[in-house]
Amino acid sequence: MTYLLNIDEAIDRKFLVTKSVKGQAEAGTIIHVMDAENASNSVVVNYRVTRYNEKFHDYQDYTAKFENLAQFCKWAQPDNFIARNYESFSIKDIQHYIKIKNRTFTSFCLPIILVAAIIIFTLALLLLKGVLGIVIGLVLTLVVSVGVLFVFRDQKKKEKMRLYRKISSGWGIVIE
Repeated sequence: MTYLLNIDEAIDRKFLVTKSVKGQAEAGTIIHVMDAENASNSVVVNYRVTRYNEKFHDYQDYTAKFENLAQFCKWAQPDNFIARNYESFSIKDIQHYIKIKNRTFTSFCLPIILVAAIIIFTLALLLLKGVLGIVIGLVLTLVVSVGVLFVFRDQKKKEKMRLYRKISSGWGIVIE
Protein backbone atom coordinates (compact mmCIF):
# COMPACT_ATOMS: atom_id res chain seq x y z
CA MET A 1 0.00 0.00 0.00
CA THR A 2 1.48 3.34 -0.98
CA TYR A 3 1.19 6.04 1.67
CA LEU A 4 2.85 8.85 -0.26
CA LEU A 5 2.17 10.41 -3.63
CA ASN A 6 5.64 11.91 -3.90
CA ILE A 7 8.88 11.12 -2.05
CA ASP A 8 9.19 14.79 -1.02
CA GLU A 9 6.25 14.24 1.35
CA ALA A 10 8.43 11.89 3.43
CA ILE A 11 10.95 14.59 4.37
CA ASP A 12 10.98 15.46 8.08
CA ARG A 13 8.54 12.70 9.00
CA LYS A 14 8.93 9.61 11.16
CA PHE A 15 8.34 6.13 9.78
CA LEU A 16 8.24 2.67 11.30
CA VAL A 17 10.47 0.21 9.44
CA THR A 18 8.27 -2.81 8.74
CA LYS A 19 10.58 -4.91 6.61
CA SER A 20 14.25 -5.70 7.24
CA VAL A 21 16.61 -4.91 4.37
CA LYS A 22 20.28 -5.85 4.49
CA GLY A 23 22.47 -2.92 5.47
CA GLN A 24 19.52 -0.78 6.60
CA ALA A 25 17.59 -0.26 9.82
CA GLU A 26 15.94 -3.42 11.11
CA ALA A 27 12.19 -3.98 11.29
CA GLY A 28 10.69 -2.32 14.34
CA THR A 29 12.95 0.74 14.22
CA ILE A 30 11.67 4.30 13.99
CA ILE A 31 13.45 6.40 11.39
CA HIS A 32 13.32 10.13 10.75
CA VAL A 33 13.63 10.94 7.07
CA MET A 34 16.08 13.81 6.73
CA ASP A 35 16.12 14.11 2.93
CA ALA A 36 14.64 12.24 -0.02
CA GLU A 37 14.88 12.67 -3.76
CA ASN A 38 13.99 11.03 -7.02
CA ALA A 39 17.21 10.02 -8.74
CA SER A 40 17.44 8.43 -12.16
CA ASN A 41 15.21 5.33 -11.96
CA SER A 42 15.39 5.22 -8.15
CA VAL A 43 14.42 6.88 -4.92
CA VAL A 44 17.19 7.89 -2.50
CA VAL A 45 16.29 8.41 1.15
CA ASN A 46 18.62 9.84 3.81
CA TYR A 47 17.36 9.00 7.27
CA ARG A 48 18.38 8.96 10.89
CA VAL A 49 17.80 6.09 13.27
CA THR A 50 17.03 7.17 16.80
CA ARG A 51 17.75 4.60 19.47
CA TYR A 52 16.56 5.48 22.92
CA ASN A 53 18.86 4.78 25.84
CA GLU A 54 18.35 5.81 29.45
CA LYS A 55 21.39 8.11 29.46
CA PHE A 56 21.57 9.42 25.88
CA HIS A 57 20.17 9.28 22.39
CA ASP A 58 22.41 7.69 19.78
CA TYR A 59 21.88 9.21 16.34
CA GLN A 60 23.24 7.55 13.26
CA ASP A 61 22.57 8.59 9.66
CA TYR A 62 21.91 6.16 6.81
CA THR A 63 21.13 6.30 3.11
CA ALA A 64 18.77 3.88 1.40
CA LYS A 65 18.12 3.46 -2.30
CA PHE A 66 14.86 2.01 -3.62
CA GLU A 67 13.69 1.25 -7.13
CA ASN A 68 10.47 3.23 -6.65
CA LEU A 69 8.23 4.90 -4.08
CA ALA A 70 6.12 1.77 -3.59
CA GLN A 71 9.20 -0.18 -2.52
CA PHE A 72 10.01 2.51 0.08
CA CYS A 73 6.43 2.32 1.37
CA LYS A 74 6.75 -1.45 1.80
CA TRP A 75 9.94 -0.92 3.80
CA ALA A 76 8.71 1.90 6.05
CA GLN A 77 5.24 3.10 6.99
CA PRO A 78 4.02 6.08 9.00
CA ASP A 79 2.86 5.00 12.47
CA ASN A 80 2.29 7.82 14.95
CA PHE A 81 1.28 5.48 17.80
CA ILE A 82 4.59 3.62 17.80
CA ALA A 83 6.60 6.79 17.12
CA ARG A 84 5.11 8.58 20.13
CA ASN A 85 5.52 5.65 22.50
CA TYR A 86 8.65 4.04 21.07
CA GLU A 87 10.58 4.07 24.37
CA SER A 88 7.83 2.07 26.10
CA PHE A 89 8.14 -0.97 23.82
CA SER A 90 10.80 -3.56 23.21
CA ILE A 91 11.86 -4.34 19.65
CA LYS A 92 10.10 -7.71 20.05
CA ASP A 93 6.83 -5.94 20.96
CA ILE A 94 7.08 -3.69 17.92
CA GLN A 95 7.94 -6.53 15.54
CA HIS A 96 4.94 -8.55 16.82
CA TYR A 97 2.73 -5.48 16.33
CA ILE A 98 4.01 -5.14 12.74
CA LYS A 99 3.34 -8.83 12.07
CA ILE A 100 -0.27 -8.56 13.29
CA LYS A 101 -0.88 -5.15 11.66
CA ASN A 102 0.33 -6.26 8.22
CA ARG A 103 -1.90 -9.32 8.06
CA THR A 104 -4.47 -9.21 5.30
CA PHE A 105 -7.42 -11.36 4.41
CA THR A 106 -5.46 -13.04 1.60
CA SER A 107 -2.29 -13.59 3.63
CA PHE A 108 -3.90 -14.81 6.86
CA CYS A 109 -7.57 -15.80 6.53
CA LEU A 110 -7.71 -17.29 3.06
CA PRO A 111 -5.03 -19.99 3.56
CA ILE A 112 -6.62 -21.11 6.84
CA ILE A 113 -10.10 -21.19 5.32
CA LEU A 114 -8.91 -23.15 2.26
CA VAL A 115 -7.07 -25.78 4.33
CA ALA A 116 -10.03 -26.08 6.71
CA ALA A 117 -12.46 -26.42 3.77
CA ILE A 118 -10.40 -29.20 2.21
CA ILE A 119 -10.24 -31.10 5.51
CA ILE A 120 -13.95 -30.54 6.24
CA PHE A 121 -15.11 -31.62 2.78
CA THR A 122 -12.83 -34.67 2.77
CA LEU A 123 -14.14 -35.82 6.14
CA ALA A 124 -17.75 -34.93 5.34
CA LEU A 125 -17.71 -36.83 2.04
CA LEU A 126 -15.95 -39.84 3.58
CA LEU A 127 -18.26 -40.07 6.58
CA LEU A 128 -21.51 -38.91 4.98
CA LYS A 129 -22.23 -39.96 1.42
CA GLY A 130 -24.06 -37.86 -1.14
CA VAL A 131 -25.83 -34.55 -0.78
CA LEU A 132 -25.84 -34.66 3.03
CA GLY A 133 -22.01 -34.67 3.05
CA ILE A 134 -21.87 -31.68 0.72
CA VAL A 135 -24.42 -29.70 2.76
CA ILE A 136 -22.65 -30.47 6.06
CA GLY A 137 -19.33 -29.55 4.42
CA LEU A 138 -20.69 -26.20 3.23
CA VAL A 139 -22.21 -25.36 6.60
CA LEU A 140 -19.05 -26.26 8.52
CA THR A 141 -16.88 -24.35 6.06
CA LEU A 142 -19.08 -21.28 6.51
CA VAL A 143 -18.82 -21.61 10.31
CA VAL A 144 -15.02 -21.91 10.12
CA SER A 145 -14.82 -18.93 7.74
CA VAL A 146 -16.81 -16.71 10.09
CA GLY A 147 -14.69 -17.90 13.03
CA VAL A 148 -11.43 -17.13 11.21
CA LEU A 149 -12.69 -13.64 10.31
CA PHE A 150 -13.59 -12.94 13.94
CA VAL A 151 -10.16 -14.15 15.10
CA PHE A 152 -8.51 -11.98 12.42
CA ARG A 153 -10.31 -8.83 13.56
CA ASP A 154 -9.96 -9.67 17.25
CA GLN A 155 -6.19 -10.20 17.03
CA LYS A 156 -5.60 -6.74 15.61
CA LYS A 157 -7.72 -5.14 18.33
CA LYS A 158 -6.13 -7.18 21.13
CA GLU A 159 -2.60 -6.38 19.96
CA LYS A 160 -3.31 -2.65 20.00
CA MET A 161 -4.92 -2.96 23.46
CA ARG A 162 -1.92 -4.94 24.74
CA LEU A 163 0.37 -2.11 23.69
CA TYR A 164 -1.96 0.53 25.20
CA ARG A 165 -1.92 -1.41 28.48
CA LYS A 166 1.85 -1.47 28.40
CA ILE A 167 2.15 2.32 28.07
CA SER A 168 -0.75 3.12 30.41
CA SER A 169 0.63 1.02 33.27
CA GLY A 170 3.03 3.87 34.09
CA TRP A 171 0.12 6.29 34.33
CA GLY A 172 -1.75 4.22 36.92
CA ILE A 173 -4.61 3.59 34.47
CA VAL A 174 -5.92 0.10 33.81
CA ILE A 175 -7.42 -0.51 30.35
CA GLU A 176 -9.68 -3.53 30.05
